[in-house]
Parts: sequence; structure tokens; C-alpha cells
Amino acid sequence: MAREATNADGRSSNSDDLQIRLKRLAKLGGSASSSPAPSNPSANASTSSSPHPPIQAPVQKPAPRPQPVQPVPTPVSTPTKKANVVQAPVALTNRAAWEEGLVETVFLVTIDREKGVRMGYKLLWLKSLKEDLESERAEVHLSAEIVDSVLISRLEVDPKTPSADPSYQPFLDHISPKTTVFEYLFGCWRRLVLARRSLPKKYRAEDVSAVQPTLDKLRDLIISYIGLNMQDPTMFPQPEGTTGGSLELYESLLSLNSSSHPFASTSTQAGLVNIDEFPLFLTDLQRRFQTADEDVLDEILGPVIRLLTFSSWLARPEGLASGDNGWRSIVTGLEALVSNKGIAKMVTKLEEWCPENASASSFERSSLLGPLIRLGVFQREWPTISKTYFSEPEKRTRADVDASNTSLRATLHNLQTSLFQLFNSIVRASPESRESVLEYFSKVISLNVKRRGLQVDFATVASDGFMVNLQAVLLQFAEPFIDSKFSKLDRIDPKFFGRSSRISMADETRVNATSDEASRWAEEVQSEGHGPANFITEIFYLTATINHYGLMRTIQSAQDLHKAIDERQNVIDRYEGDPTWREQPPTIRARFEEQMKRIKDEMQLIHEEMFAYQVQLLDPEFSARQLAFNGFLSTWLINLVDPSKNHPTITIELPLPQEIPTVFKMIPEFFIEDIADYALYLMRLKPEAIEKPARVEILNLCFTFLSSTWYIKNPFLKTRLVQVMFYGTLGYGREREGILTELLNSHPLSLKHLMSILTGFYIEVESTGSHTQFYDKFSARDIAYILKAVWNNPAHRDALKRESLNLDKFVRFINLMMNDVTFLLDESVSKLTEIHNIEIEMAAPDWEGKPLRHKQERIQTLSSIGQQATSWSALGKSTVDLLKKFTHETKTPFMTPEIVDRLAAMLNYNLDALVGPKCQDLKVKDMDKYQFNPRQLLSDILQVYINLSGEGTFVQAIAGEGRSYKKELFERAAGIAKKRGLKTDMEIEQLRLFVVKVEETRATLQAEDDLGEIPDEYLDPLMYTVMRDPVILPSSRTIIDRSTIKAHLLSDSTDPFNRVPLKLEDVVPDHELKAKIEGFLAERRRKGGALDVAPEDVMQIDENADAMHM
Repeated sequence: MAREATNADGRSSNSDDLQIRLKRLAKLGGSASSSPAPSNPSANASTSSSPHPPIQAPVQKPAPRPQPVQPVPTPVSTPTKKANVVQAPVALTNRAAWEEGLVETVFLVTIDREKGVRMGYKLLWLKSLKEDLESERAEVHLSAEIVDSVLISRLEVDPKTPSADPSYQPFLDHISPKTTVFEYLFGCWRRLVLARRSLPKKYRAEDVSAVQPTLDKLRDLIISYIGLNMQDPTMFPQPEGTTGGSLELYESLLSLNSSSHPFASTSTQAGLVNIDEFPLFLTDLQRRFQTADEDVLDEILGPVIRLLTFSSWLARPEGLASGDNGWRSIVTGLEALVSNKGIAKMVTKLEEWCPENASASSFERSSLLGPLIRLGVFQREWPTISKTYFSEPEKRTRADVDASNTSLRATLHNLQTSLFQLFNSIVRASPESRESVLEYFSKVISLNVKRRGLQVDFATVASDGFMVNLQAVLLQFAEPFIDSKFSKLDRIDPKFFGRSSRISMADETRVNATSDEASRWAEEVQSEGHGPANFITEIFYLTATINHYGLMRTIQSAQDLHKAIDERQNVIDRYEGDPTWREQPPTIRARFEEQMKRIKDEMQLIHEEMFAYQVQLLDPEFSARQLAFNGFLSTWLINLVDPSKNHPTITIELPLPQEIPTVFKMIPEFFIEDIADYALYLMRLKPEAIEKPARVEILNLCFTFLSSTWYIKNPFLKTRLVQVMFYGTLGYGREREGILTELLNSHPLSLKHLMSILTGFYIEVESTGSHTQFYDKFSARDIAYILKAVWNNPAHRDALKRESLNLDKFVRFINLMMNDVTFLLDESVSKLTEIHNIEIEMAAPDWEGKPLRHKQERIQTLSSIGQQATSWSALGKSTVDLLKKFTHETKTPFMTPEIVDRLAAMLNYNLDALVGPKCQDLKVKDMDKYQFNPRQLLSDILQVYINLSGEGTFVQAIAGEGRSYKKELFERAAGIAKKRGLKTDMEIEQLRLFVVKVEETRATLQAEDDLGEIPDEYLDPLMYTVMRDPVILPSSRTIIDRSTIKAHLLSDSTDPFNRVPLKLEDVVPDHELKAKIEGFLAERRRKGGALDVAPEDVMQIDENADAMHM
């Protein structure tokens, strides 16, 4: 294609193109120059005072980086100075000569050909401009007055187009054909900066001040043309293959993180453009395009920011683990931009800052910072990372995994710190930009409420990496108000959820209020009138809420992986424990083997994913910040209900007042739930991460709301707090004690309230309101393990004795505990018997000949029953241990009429199961597998007998229990205890003397109870025993013995005959019937002898006794 015709100085002569360019240049004229323009058309265009109309900035796709600029040395020579001699500033006597030199130095041009030749063609001779000027004026020289025309003349020169004038060609040849317009203009700006900085050393202060307007004019002109070039890089001739414009600034920002730079030069005179120069350059750019009258900065820098934040680098599969650290370059570039407050403010005005119509899943890709925030290590979004660092986990050593964790965590720290710096710079830019950041966080929350659903479609919500990184940013925002003295507690507005619409709690359950009550409260609060919430309050509530929808959902996902591993391991165990599949034909056997391999491969992938989750979730730095925030939140919650408002300076007094503060009622449940769940997560996987201050704050929360349970409505939320204490007592690693054991034995609130808390909770959890409440209570009653951790502390045992003085509460507690023992041991015995029978069947000679289907069903049944037996045995063992401890410390509550008979029946029944005729049915191959320890269980039950052996009421109850009591059981049990070393000789003697008293009492009772036929009206309708204290039930009008109805009401607060609610104080004594019964007994009672046998002969220890399962 033929080249375009040019003038002698290489400028294009196409008049249409020129006119288009002139129109574009007119947009930049107003603030670039205020001096009169020459008649030259170019000059007229450049000095127009028309305002800047909005210009649509083109979004350009990344292109290959341009080559570095060729060295262009400055034409200004450095005067020779004598060593150690500082020349004093002189007067600027020739302003015109100085201006001409300045223009030549900054723009590397001249209108004097000879001078250009002398300088080795390093100053471009503007031949056409000189001719235009000579036609208008007699005296021609370069000055600030015509600098607009100078710059246009220089920019229109195309070194690729040969000149028709041979004398001009050497000047074109010296211009690097690879230098872009942006590079040239940036070089002009840099040379102007150097010239400005050198003035105070050369000239007097008054002269320097006088020339500042000239320098400002050149600066504004250069910056204007830089802005125009960024919007339309095709306006002036560019090197071939160069995209130019915004892309050049984008690539220069990327290079700030590297040693090289698109504008780098090897010339020592030209210097290097480095990160230190960018603040001033960006300030000039911002000052020029962001004024009070006009703000078009977004049109100039918006495309650059989009190129950075939507870079394809951020979507590469390797993400943070990329070898070239592309994301770091993007972060560095963004940090350089937002370090300027005007630019930071502008960022939040871009349409992509917080896209209005984005969905939860698209927001992190379409919002301006989303692609950067979503970087992470979680496999769902970044599978390459887990594959790279944690593949074949079974082959990796602990040191290998630790090294991978260290590397990835260091990268995460850098990312999250940089993200915080970006947001922090924007927050500090202006009140408007701060509000935009808060709205950004609010938008993320509102879009992602579904993340906390029971069933989450992760394709429809934000990713774990995005949410956790935002949480890390918010935790850093929260750090300044989280101090060790909690001095900023009063800065948090407790009515925020009522006053602000920032975060919607419409779908969240409140601690102790219905949704209607919460709505009415919000209306009342809003009617009070208020100003905007302070920044501390905003960050506090945003952090707590995004933690709920972000981090805690991510933790749930990680815990789901543990469950998935357990499920697959159970399948493998079932296959390996079922040899029948190996008897199948080859094709079927191959299918089983393939399925086993598939399951093991799945487990490997799950382990890889688990390791990736733990990189972030168990990161020490992140955990420390999260625990610090949770501690602040815990303390704030306690302070909220503290009548004195002195906590934690003065420890709160417990229990709390009956009246609950309204502001506390309106707090969402998840504030407390998330504190407990995060503590539980760390206690299971990395308990040592919870240091002592965090432990104290966790226990303060537990003690406060478990001692005053009416403050929290949800029983499962209170259960979580008990679970925190339970897990805190479990040993870990080489530590025999849990992380909370020491504090449970020393914390003042624990010493004062723990026993009351545990017994009260045991009672309260009996009724959860759920249709599964009968089974729910067993998973919640972990108090036996907590008591075990503190039992050796005399202060706690004394507290238990004081607690037992509240007889009504303690008797109810004992009644429920006995219910549990009865159920758990009965279930354990039943399941173990079933296991025993299946094992006998499988060991029989005819097992191999039975149908394959029958054998598979029996093996599956064995596996299912085994899991149930393990659960019931463990719970039964801990509850019997509790009974043993309590009967040792306090006996009176166990002797009440509503307890003692049931206790006797329960003990005798279980003694019969352990050493009676059917005890052989409990023998199974692997008792440890099912956590069944019959020796320990027998020892504990015998200890309960011994603990209460001195109580006459207990002796009478055992003697009167006719269903399971047999003297022979005690003889056999004593023989086993002696043979197995379960009891000392002294304890066995105590047991023997107890049986003697029981037998004597039994003989006496037999004599008293030989009453003949008893009238039905004297018999208890439930127990069919003679009533001693008959009472009338008010609704059903049924007459029943007082002890019977009292025992019933301990576990069921209704009339047993019509289910109408009933309280013990509502029953009516039947004095007339009581007098009749007493008269009947007196008339019928006959004297009966006690035993005719000597006491020492009553009980004979069976020295040969043993049970095969022992």
C-alpha cells in the first residue's frame, strides 16, 4: 500500500485526519493553556478553552508488552563544578532564553536546525512550525506561549514516514520507531519534574516562584495529552503493532512489582521510572482531570483499573500458586493507584465497583475487586492447588505437609494484607468512598444468605475463598478497636439492627424474640431518631455477620469432608468384614474390587481437599484474629446483660436478673452460635491454637448464659455451650488434660456456678421441643465428662453438696439421671445380646452352607447393631460413673420416696444382667470395640450399693424390691469383685454387711406385708401397692399415692390419666382415706420374726463365681 503523503518535516498532510484530531484536542484546551494562541491551526486547537465533554473510554484487551524505550539523553548539559564548592542561586535575567531552553529540554525539540545538528539530532527540528511562526511574527523562538503548537507538531511526526527533505531525514532517523506516544509524553513529564526540582539550586526563590505558572502550564498540557492518548491512542502516529493508550499505563503498573519496567532505560541521564515516581504522576493526573467543576478521571483511569482487576491472570487455574506471581503485580498496581485519595474515591464510582444486578455467584467475577478477592486455596474453586501441593496424601510426610502449609499461608497472608490495604485506602479517601466500601460488604452479605442453608447449591452463592478473604479484611479493620482492656465496648451501638438497614436480620432467629417482636422493636428504635452509626459499629456488625455466612459455612463444608471420609471408611470396613463377597463368581468379585478401589480413590481426593481447607482454616495468624474478634464479641454480649456494665473490669455477678434487656433479646442467635462453633472446630482439630485469654472469654460466655438459661430461648444453642466445655476437657496430642480443664478448676465463676449449671442443664435438656427430643438429650448430656475433669477439686465437691440442698431441683436431676441409666444399660445389654447371638451363629459349622443373601444380611445387621451398642455403652458407662460420684458426695436426695425405690429397682436389675443367669449372653468377641467394660460397670454399680449402704431407707428399698433382688446375685458379684480385684477386702465386707441388713429387713417386711386380701381402694392405681399418703388429682379426680405422683411429675408435668398440666402443689390430700388405710394396716399387721440365721451366715461369698464376659 502506498504511503500517505507527508510534509517536509514528516507530518501527515491528510486534512480530514487533521481536522478530526483538532476536534479531539479541543477537549483538552481549557485548563491546559490560558495564553493567547498563534494563528497556526494546530495552536488554535490546542489552546481552546472549551470544557471537557465526557469521553467513553475504550476497554482494551491485554496485548504483548511494548519493548523498552530507546535511550534518549537530555540535551541539557551539566555545568562543570569545582569540587566542594556550592554555587549560590543567581537571578534569572533572561526569562525568554530560560523558557526556550525549558521547552527544548522537556520536549526534546528545537526550531533551530543548526542547534539540532550540533546536538547530534537529539533535538527534533520542528521545521514546519518554524515556517508557520515566521509567517506570523518577526522574532521567532520557543516559549510557553506556543507550547501547545510545539507539542502537537512533535506528536504528529511519524518517524516511519520518510521526509521529502533530505536535510530533515537525519532528525527522523534519530527518533526510535518503537517509542509510543505515551512513552514520549511520560518522558516529557519526567524531564519537567527534574527541571522543576533543579530550579531552587540555580535561581533565587523569587525567580523560582515567578516561573511556577509556566511550569504548571507545561505540566497540565503534558498530562492533558497523556489523558487524551489513553482514551484514543490512534490520534497521533504510533509504532506498528502497538496498542497504546490505557494498556501502556496498565503494563507499567504491573511492572512496579518487578525489576524491569516498560519505561525503563539504560541511560543514566534519563533514569528509571520506578514506583517512587508514580505518586507524583498520579497526583498530577488526578489534579488535572478531577476538579470541582469537572470530574472525568474515571474516563481516563477507569479502563486501566478494569484491565488490572479483570486481568486473565486472576482466572488462571493455578491462582495464588502461579510461578510468575501475576496477581502480585496486579495488587501492586492497584495499591499505587488507590494511594491517591482522588483515584481511590473515583474507584467506588465506577459501575463495576458494586454491580447492581449481579447474582451471588457472579458478583465475585463482575465486581471490580471480586476476581482478586476470590483467590484462595479451596479445591472447589482452585483444584490445581490441592493437586499440586497435596496429591497422594497418604505418601506425604508431616514435614512435607507443613512445608506446603507454610508456603501457601505466606501467600495468603500477602494477599489478605494487600486486600486490606486496598480497602483501607479507599475507606480513608473520603466519607463517600467509605460508605461505598460498607455498602460493598453489605451487598455481599445480602446476596449470600443462602450459604447458611441446610442444603446449599454452591453454584448459586459466592465461593469460600471470596467470603473468607473478605472476612480476613474485616478482621483487620476490627483490630484497632479490639484491645486487651476492651476499652471500645461502649462504642458499639446495641440498637444497630433496629436503626440501620445495612444488614437485614428479617430471616434470622433472635436470641429471645419472635420476628414480630423484632419488627415492633425496630419501629420503636427508628422513631427515637438517630444519626448514622459510627465506623466501629458498622465494622463490628459486618464482621460478625459475614463470619456467619462466610467462614462458618466454609467450616461446615470442611466438616462435611470429615463425615464423607467416615462414611466411606465404614463402607470399606463393612466390605473387609464381610468375606462373603470373595465367594462370588469372578465377575461379581471384580465388581466389588472395583467399587473398593473407587471408594479409596474418592477418599484420597477428599483428603487432598481437606488439606487445602486446613491451609486457610487452621492458619495460626487467621485463627488468632478470629479468636480475638470472638473474644470481643463474647465480652460485648456479657456486658450487654450486665446490670452494672462493669464487665470485664469487674467480673459479672451471676445468675443474671430475671428481666432480660430488650437489646439482648434482639441479638441474632448466630452471634452466640458462631462463637461456640468456631471454638468447637478448633478444639477438635487444633486446640492449642486457643490461647489462655481466648479460653477465659469462651468460659465467661458459657458460665453467663448457662447459669441464666432463660436468656436464651433455643435449647440447642445452650447445648452448644455445654459441648464447648466438654470438648475443652478432652486431652489432645500428648496432653492428658483439655485446654479448659485448668480454668474449670480455677476460674472463680466455675468454682461458684459449675455444679449448678451442669445439674440445671441436665434437667432442661430433657425437653427440647423437638420430635426427636428423647434422643437429642443423650447427645447433649456430656456433663459426666466435665465432672470427671473437675471431680478431684474439693471446691467443686463442696459446691455439689450445696447444690443438693435445693432438694426439688436435685431430686428431679437424679430422677432423670436414673431414667438415662435404665434406658442406656438396657439398650446396651439388648444390643450386646444380639451381637452375641449373631457371632454364635457365624461360628457354627453350618454357617458356610447358609444362603449367601442370609449371610450378607446378618453381617450388615451385626455392623448396624454394633454402632448402636458402642454409643449406648459409652453413654451408659459415663452416666453410671456420675451416679457413683454423686452417691458418694450426697445421699439425702437419693433417699426421697420418689427416688429410692426406683434406684433400688434399677440397681438390682442391672446387677442381675451383669452376674445373673443370662450374663453369658453379653460375651462378644471384641468388647473394647463396643466400649463395653463389664468389670468397670460391675465395680461402679457395687460402689453405689456401698455408698448408700448406711442409709436405712435404701436398705428397705432394696429389700422391698421383689422383681430382681436375689441374695445370690450379691454373693456372685462379691466373688467376682474379689477375684478380679475390683474391690478391696474392706469394701467387700461393707457389701456383705449391707446384704445382711437387707435380708433382715426383708424378713421383717414379709411379716408386715402378710396382710391377706387388700381392698382395691387402698391400692395405688399405678404401682398396685398399699398407699401410705393418698392424694386426689384435681382434674381427673383419681386417687393416687403422693410418692407415686411425685415421681411421675419429675419427668412429666401432666396428670397421667388425662394429660392435663399438673403441679405437685395442686394435689389434694385425702385425709379420710389415709386414716382408713392406717387403721386397716394396724388391724392386719402381725408380729413377724427377723432372720433366724446368724448375720455372718446370711451372705456367703461365692469364691468360685465368675462370668465369662468378665
